Amino acid sequence: MEEKPKVVVSRTRKAVSTAKEFNFTEADVRAGKDSVASYRTSAWNTFKKLPLPDTSLEAWRRTDIHQLPADKFKFAGGGAFHDLPPVREDLLQPLVADQHGGQIVLLPGGSKIELDEKLAKQGVIFTDLRNAEEKHPDLLAKMIGKTVNVEEGKFSALAGAFAQNGVVLYVPKGVVVEEPLHSVLWGPGTDIAHISHILVLVDDGASVTYVHEAASPDLKGANSMHAGLVEIQVMQNASLKFVELQSWGRHVWNFSHERARVERDGNLDWIFGAIGSRITKNFSELDLAGEGAQGRMSGFYFTDGDQHLDHDTQQNHLAPHTTSDLLFKGALKGKSRSVWQGMIYVAPGAQKTDGYQANRNLVLSDAARADSIPGLEILADDVRCTHGATVGKLEQEPLFYLKSRGIPQKEAEKIVVEGFFDPIFQRIPFEGVRDRFQQYIADKMA
Repeated sequence: MEEKPKVVVSRTRKAVSTAKEFNFTEADVRAGKDSVASYRTSAWNTFKKLPLPDTSLEAWRRTDIHQLPADKFKFAGGGAFHDLPPVREDLLQPLVADQHGGQIVLLPGGSKIELDEKLAKQGVIFTDLRNAEEKHPDLLAKMIGKTVNVEEGKFSALAGAFAQNGVVLYVPKGVVVEEPLHSVLWGPGTDIAHISHILVLVDDGASVTYVHEAASPDLKGANSMHAGLVEIQVMQNASLKFVELQSWGRHVWNFSHERARVERDGNLDWIFGAIGSRITKNFSELDLAGEGAQGRMSGFYFTDGDQHLDHDTQQNHLAPHTTSDLLFKGALKGKSRSVWQGMIYVAPGAQKTDGYQANRNLVLSDAARADSIPGLEILADDVRCTHGATVGKLEQEPLFYLKSRGIPQKEAEKIVVEGFFDPIFQRIPFEGVRDRFQQYIADKMA
């Protein structure tokens, strides 16, 4: 891939336009017990206090949401999914052979839950948020609000206060879950605010693979919104592979705050995939909190039309002998835009840290734009931290090679793009999921 030299461009800042405010009220906050009720009250108070973000804020400088029709959004009532398009069948296919370890489908106003009896007998809890509130309040108290602070922003407070649906996954100490767990957040309809909260706790010495997908039909001339929280705790010597994929329709405004905390000798393999939505603003943080903790973050995105995807990542090394490895790759067509802002932070005393981050972008049209902003903040003196970013176009040499063997131009371009993404796709452990996203890319290249 040809690399362009970094160019610093000075621009006059646009006047900040204020978006309309949400019409949600305290009556929309769902009741909870004890610590959950306290958490939601705190989130509600923060939501009232904070304004919608605008481009005067550094984290939002490249993502303008002043056209967000916030005053139009409403929550889905109980059973609303009965009158909306059903979840796509391809999203429900088993990840391995003909079965899952468990599957949860989150729908507007409802959910469907399946869990292998063998796992339930081992103490694994894999259920939706409402069931967890009723049946596992003590466990939920150990998970909710433990990694993401609702005061981090308007949308984190919104999701904390109003979460309509979500997933709670707990794997007890020493339990190894062989078959993957799968959840689907299905968001059909117009003018609906889909609010989700995903909570994961993998206890000491446990291991699990969990795939979460968010998707919706593609509706023209409509608007809907998703705001979500993802809170992950990987305890000592535990291991989690978490695959997170979104294929929202082009009418969806998508906002999320996500943080994983990894304790001593824990391991997290976190994989992102994004090909949908109108606008996405995603904050993802990895806290390596215990000595010997390891984390890998892999991401891919493909934009076209006028899509705008903004991923803000942070790798926080808070203890000695921790390792992080981040690689995000993106391709862009049409007039679309991607933003990736990354930071490696090394705390005082976090010696022997090994941190790496890279962002690679393939720009497939003259009107597309990729902003790539890596960063380092190092407060220890015995570390190895590196970063890099590239923005380039398709190389002509491999295209010429393919065309010289009779492959048409469009097919040759598709093959090169697939090869560009292949290192990320190989990290997705399930062939069916890989095939689905490869098909999405083929559709965008068509």
